Amino acid sequence: MRSLRKNAVAAHNGDTMGSCLIKGVLIGLLFGMPIGAVGTLTVQRTLNYGVKAGLITGSGSSAADCIYACIGAFGLTLISDFLLKYQMIINIVGGLFVAAMGVSQILKKPEERQFEAEKISYAKMFLSSFAVGITNPTAILTFIFAFSYFGLSAQDGVLASVMIVLGVLIGTYFWWIAVSLLTSFIKKKNAGREFRAVNKVFGSVLLLFAAVIFLKTFGG
Repeated sequence: MRSLRKNAVAAHNGDTMGSCLIKGVLIGLLFGMPIGAVGTLTVQRTLNYGVKAGLITGSGSSAADCIYACIGAFGLTLISDFLLKYQMIINIVGGLFVAAMGVSQILKKPEERQFEAEKISYAKMFLSSFAVGITNPTAILTFIFAFSYFGLSAQDGVLASVMIVLGVLIGTYFWWIAVSLLTSFIKKKNAGREFRAVNKVFGSVLLLFAAVIFLKTFGG
């Protein structure tokens, strides 16, 4: 009887872990869609430097999402309260960072871009997209809402919270894989075409996103 009870508990725990993982994946898919500044960066870098550059750029955003998912999943209210309290300052820093990248894309000369391609820094790509993602404190509210909607909380236990965050990572990163591969496919279909003008367009889009961040921040 004791053995059967242990097996039943183990099976229940396994179901719970699996359920938390699936729900985490769904949350990542629903709330991690590749829109915004990082989506623009991922497409632009895939066009210029290849699929690996796009995947690394996307991984920076997924890492930022996982940090915010951890805060929500583990119920770290002290951290979330601090970030939300200073979200205006954090948003301004993020907006300035996105604007700086946009201006850089517009002003950068073709020969400078070629030099970059030869000495590409994947660490810089990861950190820049991570910086854009982490300077969005309202993402905490998004994840808290999502966890509440799916009936998830820190009371489910540490392992359950870990599986939720793992699921969010899988769900968000799925989008970056899809975007990078699709962009690479389009590039191959248009082999031989120059993307210089496109880079300026991406720079302008980044400036537009920066303007939206500032409007939301100062417009209430």
